[in-house]
Amino acid sequence: MGILCCFQSHHAGGESSDHAVPSSSTAASSSVTSNKDRPLPERRPGDYKSIRSNNSVDYSNLVTLVNEIVADSVSYRHKRVAEEILKMGKAGKVTARAFTYAELSEATGGFQPESVLGEGGFGPVYRGRLPPRSSGPEVAVKQLDRNGVQGTREFLVEALMLSLLKHPHLVTLLGFCTDSDHRMLVYEYMPLGSLEDHLLDLPPGRPPLDWATRMRVAQGAARGLEYLHDTARPPVIYRDFKASNILLDTGFRARLSDFGLAKVGPSGDKTHVSTRVMGTYGYCAPEYALTGKLTTMSDVYSFGVVFLEIVTGRRAIDTAREPDQHNLVLWAGPRFKDKRRFAEMADPLLQGEYPTKGLHQALAIAAMCLQEDATMRPAISDVVSALEYLVVAGGGAGDDEEAPDPNEQQQTDDDDAQA
Repeated sequence: MGILCCFQSHHAGGESSDHAVPSSSTAASSSVTSNKDRPLPERRPGDYKSIRSNNSVDYSNLVTLVNEIVADSVSYRHKRVAEEILKMGKAGKVTARAFTYAELSEATGGFQPESVLGEGGFGPVYRGRLPPRSSGPEVAVKQLDRNGVQGTREFLVEALMLSLLKHPHLVTLLGFCTDSDHRMLVYEYMPLGSLEDHLLDLPPGRPPLDWATRMRVAQGAARGLEYLHDTARPPVIYRDFKASNILLDTGFRARLSDFGLAKVGPSGDKTHVSTRVMGTYGYCAPEYALTGKLTTMSDVYSFGVVFLEIVTGRRAIDTAREPDQHNLVLWAGPRFKDKRRFAEMADPLLQGEYPTKGLHQALAIAAMCLQEDATMRPAISDVVSALEYLVVAGGGAGDDEEAPDPNEQQQTDDDDAQA
């Protein structure tokens, strides 16, 4: 793209496939219908005994969860998905617990509308507090909409993935509920919402993120991907990296959430997984959208799109803009090639408050991640290393320190002005 960066190209190796499904350029659209009138397959509670006994991990909760899902399914595809994910069982102790519907109803005040934090393809998310409600931990309860665009497979994948994967930059899954026909996931509550809430289409009065905080959030999100790609065994391809899926804790630390579309990656001498195209338009890597061949480099491309959003303050797809600005990557293409136009790409809300060298290096990282040729993109570990330098050079807090809260700073400034 005519921009220099200190990355080596990364080649994704071997070939792997599962049952390929015709590609679609839109997000998952497999709505779930009721199984009440369908014959249920015979429950086989012993299916996972060998997996449980061959590892030191306590699978008791997950075994129950999987068997309940399999018993409620019209095929054993969910069993195959579960077996694939449970290969990661050596990751550590499973702490997610099974909640009853009554417990979660009490925690959310009966799932009242005023408790709703938001709603996505999975279903509504409620804010609640576990007993004792006066002092218990705050939680976010995601309730599966059985008629929504995501379904039982996504519920199962997310429950298993986040039960087995543990990292400071992944959201913490506290448990799940499978009472009767209820399907719910319980997470640690993230008080600052998502990156999207603080970056794109800000409401009046909300201060924009400063440059240092933006770089720190990008670094944290990249570290979450690095854990999935390089530490998890087999590796995990996230497949839905976008600003709304990056949650923020009180210190503006990034946490990856929504693992329903995540996929166990290739292992051994295999280079990719063949699967139907799922994700969000504007973030999917071109080779994945065209062929359905999924690799960790697909996540790196998606990271490049989000990082470009972080730098520019523009959405990946924004039809409210002029036609030649609808697609962020296409808009940025010619500007990547001309150093004199780099300043055009900085978010106007920053009002020039960013290091010029830092902006140039950030755009170099984005350009490399967005290479059309997947083998020319950097490994996410290289991206993390490059962002480490940007965070330090940009004056950002270290990864183990809390970044300042812009909302608190705004209040301080207002108080000073009144004084």
